[in-house]
Amino acid sequence: MSIRVDTIPPAQHLEFIEALGEASFLQLPSWGQAKPEWRSESIGFFDGDTLTGVGLVLYRQLPKLKRYLAYLPEGPVLDWERTDVEAHLDALVAHARRRKAFAVRIGPTVVHRRWLAPTVKAAIADEQISVLSEAAPDETTLVGTRVMRMLEHLGWQPQGEGHGFAAGQPKFNYQVRLTDVDGAALSDDALLKGMNQLWRRNIKKAEKLGVTVTRGERADLARFHEIYLETAARDGFVGRGLDYFETMWDALNQETPDRMRVYLAEHEGDLVAATTWIRVGRHAWYSYGASTTAKREVRGSNAIQWQMMRDARDAGATVYDLRGITEGLAADDPEIGLIQFKVGTGGEAVAHVGEWDRPINPLLHFAFQQYLKRR
Repeated sequence: MSIRVDTIPPAQHLEFIEALGEASFLQLPSWGQAKPEWRSESIGFFDGDTLTGVGLVLYRQLPKLKRYLAYLPEGPVLDWERTDVEAHLDALVAHARRRKAFAVRIGPTVVHRRWLAPTVKAAIADEQISVLSEAAPDETTLVGTRVMRMLEHLGWQPQGEGHGFAAGQPKFNYQVRLTDVDGAALSDDALLKGMNQLWRRNIKKAEKLGVTVTRGERADLARFHEIYLETAARDGFVGRGLDYFETMWDALNQETPDRMRVYLAEHEGDLVAATTWIRVGRHAWYSYGASTTAKREVRGSNAIQWQMMRDARDAGATVYDLRGITEGLAADDPEIGLIQFKVGTGGEAVAHVGEWDRPINPLLHFAFQQYLKRR
């Protein structure tokens, strides 16, 4: 029986994800509400009457034309080991064509390669290695290899190849496993043992100096945002407005209470670090983070990560995801400090199969790519 794609109610979309127990928060129905500049649609993949997958499609219109990029960030939500994945993707492209899309962009959360923390640390120290892909991975997955070959065979085009952060979602992420090989939750001691000595020392230092980490409420997003803008100015990126985080909070938490949290690290009444945290079933993410230039020596950033990691485990997550890292490992790479910070947690760097485009109108897709390069 052929696979088809139809629009489905958000409730059915969410029910599928909750039954699955794990999917990117960027594929939740509520994420469409968090991105009001895009038009959103919940879709379902059907094999006969059986729902086999879901997706959140975000539509971005081309300037002056009623043609759209159909984007599924970190989606669609499918069993990528199915034998009929190709039919699912063909049905997705056909659906997007009916919606007047000039191209479809997907980002399967299928891990292709893994590098354990000791491997990443050794690669950073090796002057002959400038990017992570030059280091032999500890694992290359069969499903990741198979999906990438299939996408290339079907005419999908890889996006965001390069060493920095691309316009889409990151291909390389850093994750900490919160369970052992038997699936049992790791103890605090086991999590600490996985960290490097500097991380353990900084966590103890923060505790000794009296840094406290608490969960905030919606109103505390304003406090988070204040030092987030300070971080943006210090690190040279353009920060988002407070309304972005408030909209995200409202959308995610109205859909599922306690989906998104804000954490505050304080020292003697001064806010020194703040973060946002999101969980979908067995997967929890460190979403956004900020810290003050003042009092960096009290190690609020380490303390707040330690609290979020333990809270993720206690909430039932098996993975704590510190989100994106860049591939560059050279000593002069502008993002090397971020990688070193994250690798100190233990865990592993993972490379997903990445984002792929399937042009429907090649001319408009080319024009869109040129437009992005000029931005």
